Amino acid sequence: MDVISQLQEQLNTIASVSFNTFGTLQRDAPPDRLSVDYLEPPSNPNVTEDATTVAEQPKTMSSTLVKAAKHFDSLVAALPLSEGGKEAQLKRIAELQAENDTIGQELQMQLEAAEKELKQVQDLFGQVTNNCLNLKKPEVK
Repeated sequence: MDVISQLQEQLNTIASVSFNTFGTLQRDAPPDRLSVDYLEPPSNPNVTEDATTVAEQPKTMSSTLVKAAKHFDSLVAALPLSEGGKEAQLKRIAELQAENDTIGQELQMQLEAAEKELKQVQDLFGQVTNNCLNLKKPEVK
């Protein structure tokens, strides 16, 4: 797997771990009173997990998130450095743009030729269907 694909996969891992961590923290957070004017929020009677497990989950999840971020940083560090500086990059970009323009023109000419051929085929198909519907014999040219 190339480095860019590994970066994308690691970024997906970081996002997944982040969402799971935040969701778990929100789910397991104890209720809190918004104001002294409100009643004390009821405790959650459905909590069946051990309090130590709930307390350890954020530490474990944050550790996993940090490891994923460090792995991402190591992949970024493994990316090849550009040779020659900014001028070489701009020159390479100009070369690629010129190549892109040339290929674009070739493709445009091929598209126009294909559209012309499609028009001819459609005209011939129209003639054939008209001849079949009118029971005419095809004209020989």
